Amino acid sequence: MNYLLYIDPGSGSYLLQAIIAAALGVAFYFKNLKNYIKSFFSRRPKKRDDNTPS
Repeated sequence: MNYLLYIDPGSGSYLLQAIIAAALGVAFYFKNLKNYIKSFFSRRPKKRDDNTPS
């Protein structure tokens, strides 16, 4: 038997949009995660305020 698979243009564009959205979502998630980890390890110690009594 010879099956012809068909995806209509509406379904095809929706599928393509979902794949692109998922790829961009994953990319932004890991970018934010990388920036959070980077900022966590590069935090500077807080300066003591000279005007406050010890």
